[in-house]
Amino acid sequence: MSTRARPAATRPAAAPQPAAAYHLPGDRQSTAQARNALRQDLQIWGVEGELADSAELLLSELVTNAVQAQASAGPEVGVGFAWADGRLRLEVRDASDGLPVMNDAKEDEECGRGLVLVDVLASGWGVGRDGTGKTVWAELAVCDASAPRPAPAPLSA
Repeated sequence: MSTRARPAATRPAAAPQPAAAYHLPGDRQSTAQARNALRQDLQIWGVEGELADSAELLLSELVTNAVQAQASAGPEVGVGFAWADGRLRLEVRDASDGLPVMNDAKEDEECGRGLVLVDVLASGWGVGRDGTGKTVWAELAVCDASAPRPAPAPLSA
């Protein structure tokens, strides 16, 4: 081999998909904190409108359920958001091993409709269990117009 040989060309790495994760206290204020974090991340990613509104509502329901499910089971709730393959995925982790249940709430009841909303709004949702709790996830399918856009590069003077 020549001493002037060049190293093999390296393929540029794919740009990382937008994602974020947070640990929040396992109390009622976590729902508002999770919504605020999601709102900030979606704004950075350039996601707005109906998609952002639906994502906030879904996340609120999932976090509220997690906090209620683990009232004495754990001190915190894990929240994550990720964009991949044309879907916005929301995940909420808690220390309870009780599975979420979709209720038939009566018209005059104040609670019990959260998972019904999740089921209607999400393009898919489910639960994953491990030895220390569960993760409830929901996904929103996204059209290209709503896809995250990279933040604009700062202008140089």
